[in-house]
Amino acid sequence: MLKRFETYFEFTRLGTNWRTEILAGVTTFLTMAYIVLVNPAILADAGVPLPAATAATCISAAFGSILMGVVARYPIALAPGMGLNAYFTYTVCIKMHVPWQTALGAVFLSGCIFLALTACGIRQMILRAIPYQLYAAVASGIGLFIAFIGFQHAGLVVSDANTLVGMGNIRNPTAYLSLFGLILMVALEVRKVRGSILIGVLSITGIAWALGLVHWTPAAGGFGSLAGTAFKLNIMGAVNKGLLEIIFVFFFVDLFDNLGTLVAVTKRAGLIAPDHSIPRLNRILFADATATVFGSLTGTSTVTSYVESTAGVAAGGRSGVTAIVTGLLFLGAIGAAPFIGIVPSAATAPALILVGSLMLTAITEISWNDPLVAVPAFLTLVLIPFTFSIANGLGFGIIAWAVLHLAAGKFRRQDWLLYVLAALFLVRFIYLGTS
Repeated sequence: MLKRFETYFEFTRLGTNWRTEILAGVTTFLTMAYIVLVNPAILADAGVPLPAATAATCISAAFGSILMGVVARYPIALAPGMGLNAYFTYTVCIKMHVPWQTALGAVFLSGCIFLALTACGIRQMILRAIPYQLYAAVASGIGLFIAFIGFQHAGLVVSDANTLVGMGNIRNPTAYLSLFGLILMVALEVRKVRGSILIGVLSITGIAWALGLVHWTPAAGGFGSLAGTAFKLNIMGAVNKGLLEIIFVFFFVDLFDNLGTLVAVTKRAGLIAPDHSIPRLNRILFADATATVFGSLTGTSTVTSYVESTAGVAAGGRSGVTAIVTGLLFLGAIGAAPFIGIVPSAATAPALILVGSLMLTAITEISWNDPLVAVPAFLTLVLIPFTFSIANGLGFGIIAWAVLHLAAGKFRRQDWLLYVLAALFLVRFIYLGTS
């Protein structure tokens, strides 16, 4: 049976094994386990029952990750997306006074649109329409993005009223433990130690507990609490209220965040084909679209691919087993939700910083001596971390690519979809600027 699984997941071709895949899955889970605490807290502000939101977060992440691993066979983990959950709560539910049940109906409809576009091949066309050099910029930009998140979690980068960001207090225990963790992980990585990131995370966790630096609050949860949100979505309410713009935002942001994450993870894992295509793309897109529909039925906002999956890839994960292990751990987290917070940010922050630095290797694929390529790539690269959004960075890059090629008289009819995407992004940015 094990041999059959190894054949199905192509262990030999990918040069991986069970130990590596399991360690990679655990690593991915540890770097994104914060979502079990953060997502329910955000959704609770919209009136969603906290215990039910916790259970929905866990089960939707488990379902999405396992589905991705089994069907698409990629080491990509899924969970309710950050940013989209904030839009769900603070814009749709609080600012626009939409009940959370109706907002879930909008999420459900956006997921159905995902599935329809995937079945029609339109999402695949969109992916192929974007120049591969922009995807190299996306991968590098996401590297900066997750490294920035890591520096924030470590307390090394803090907000500043005058300069937006500034240097944190290096004497803060979280800061110096994070730096020590980064040194430890790099040292293990240089020595080619398997599971270097996971070893670093567990080591720093142990030290933090020994020093009494871990303070966590038990989270509510459990399978039984899911009854508070399961199938409580109001689909007809979303249609009747004319929430087309909300459905569009859920769809649009998740589409390009997802494509960006997908390219970044597959690029880091070396799974992109020589012609810059992604094998089994239909299955990947089917998995994330289905996960969004499932998440809305259980009671959470849009489920999407997580950039933290790159941590598992950096730990050696190459097959769907990595995602399956992550999903199983999320499934276990439903009953063990009170213990999710035992891994401090000082332990996961250095993992994000290290992975972010490793992802910058894609930057060498960009033709920096060609302004028609360099300027759009640069805008994509820097605006992902600067705007805290993969979709925003990619949007500016696509618009710049289209405008510069038009100005240079290098318009090609076969690139028509790229110009359509540029126009849609422009409309979206103008809309956001007036909302």
